[in-house]
Amino acid sequence: MADDPRIPVLRVIDTLTDRYLRGKIQAVKLTMTSLLAGGHILLEDIPGLGKTTLALAMAKALGLSFGRIQCTSDLLPSDITGLSIFDRNQNQFRFLPGPIFSNLVLADEINRAMPKTQSALLEAMEERRVTVEGTTYPLPEPFMVIATQNPVEQVGTYPLPESQLDRFLVTTGIGYPPEAMEKAIIQAGSIRDDILDIAPLISAEELQLARKAVRGEVHLSPKIVEYIYRLTTATREHPLLTAGVSTRGAINLADTARASAFLAGRDHVLPEDAKALFIPVCAHRLILRPEHETLDRKEILQSLLDTTPVPLA
Repeated sequence: MADDPRIPVLRVIDTLTDRYLRGKIQAVKLTMTSLLAGGHILLEDIPGLGKTTLALAMAKALGLSFGRIQCTSDLLPSDITGLSIFDRNQNQFRFLPGPIFSNLVLADEINRAMPKTQSALLEAMEERRVTVEGTTYPLPEPFMVIATQNPVEQVGTYPLPESQLDRFLVTTGIGYPPEAMEKAIIQAGSIRDDILDIAPLISAEELQLARKAVRGEVHLSPKIVEYIYRLTTATREHPLLTAGVSTRGAINLADTARASAFLAGRDHVLPEDAKALFIPVCAHRLILRPEHETLDRKEILQSLLDTTPVPLA
């Protein structure tokens, strides 16, 4: 095992972006940042850009168990959490765990599930446990949900309310790869079969050490705390917004900034860490005033980044 807990994590990122997920380095880094910070990620983009491929490749490279939930309007909470059945041989009820009992869970097109089903999934994400018929079952550790949704197609969907969006640590897209890279991807064809053959690039112990280092060994100075506070409170005072970033959102920004510093090889957070993650962590938490609902949340946050003083070293 390497002395530096970053090395196995960086090996995962480099291998995936060099061989399997070319052109998706930002999405891969944000997914890894979310995992190290102990949160979940929502991928918003049109179909066919590699959202499912990213989730499966991450699970394989990290050596994690993988569960997939294809969200549809007839999906029931028990289809996610599992259910109890009567075992005639044992003459008693036996619990059959659902796909939520995996280290990495892909909730594909989450906005196609009905609100009651969404709530069951998001409760498991928050509580890290599932209660079925009065019995509580803990979810595995680590546990992470990668949810996807198509922001363009809204027919037959049930958009996540703001209170549930707040459960996601990070929201990001995949985007199109650069021209030359996309041509190479088209030439090579589908890599789904190749991804199924990815051997784990990090052990469970190494991943746990990396997560522990992010929580306990990366310093967040009072100046950075003040900067994060100023950024988040500025969203609450913005005239175009009904509600800004909550305290949970500020904590999430601090957690992801720690993970970013860890990946950069530092034992302390810089303002640049918070700045780089301010939009992915906070954009989906904003509630626009009804008359301004067509505005871009990212542009509002960028304006706050441009006008909020950055603390000096």
